[in-house]
Amino acid sequence: MTRLHLHLLSDSTGETLEMIAKAALAQFDDASITRHFWPMVRSQQHLDRIMLEIAANPGLVLFTLVNAETRTRLETRCAALGLPVVPALDAVTDALEDLLGQRAKARPGRQHAMDAAYFARVEAIQFTIAHDDGVGADNWEEADIVLAGVSRSSKTPTSIYLANRGYKVANIPIVVESPPPASLFNLRHPLVVGLTTSPERLVQVRRNRLLSLNQAPETAYVDNEKVTREVQYARRLFADNGWPVIDVSRRSIEETAAAVINLLNARDAADGAALSGAHPI
Repeated sequence: MTRLHLHLLSDSTGETLEMIAKAALAQFDDASITRHFWPMVRSQQHLDRIMLEIAANPGLVLFTLVNAETRTRLETRCAALGLPVVPALDAVTDALEDLLGQRAKARPGRQHAMDAAYFARVEAIQFTIAHDDGVGADNWEEADIVLAGVSRSSKTPTSIYLANRGYKVANIPIVVESPPPASLFNLRHPLVVGLTTSPERLVQVRRNRLLSLNQAPETAYVDNEKVTREVQYARRLFADNGWPVIDVSRRSIEETAAAVINLLNARDAADGAALSGAHPI
């Protein structure tokens, strides 16, 4: 097994760098990676302290540093140690500079500025938390997305993920014995999406949930026939109302959210095309 020390240096929170590293590492099997995370690197003194750790644990160095002096110092020190150093965003930034005809602003953490988009995302998170699991049906028209599905079909985590992307999301459990409120079928603004999964997968997820709560693992909640009827009922409901459906059986939360966003963008694009195609006589 290959062992590697991976040093991640950022002059901001480091979230972008972590995601880049995670995406790249996912392409490799049988590698033992020790990550060293260094956020908020904004002074020569801080960098010098980090270099002592890098020298003690040599490996690959990835960075997102916008200050020219700091990054030059890092590159020089790493070259002296014979260590590879990679500026993670330079290729994208250079391409944008060429196409936009302007120089990038060397401001650390600029993407985290508390602008209108930031506060809209906070509002979306608050809305989504307040409209989890069928709560607040009177306000569903304010949502961007409404997710519907049987219990344990990943409605809540998908909703929270979408909220972090700036979408107001409500979610509603589909229960055979308790039909959804009538307001669900009269929504105009939100995109209603049905989440479904295979009964076998759903039984497995529910059983694991019961075990984690130290509850009896054999109840009607995980009965194969009952779960199959639940899933069939939900699918009929989705089909009868013409709602798009996403099978989450083999999807991660991120993949499900991406599919929802694609559906929303497609609907908005279709609505925009219809409007642009309408001309007064």
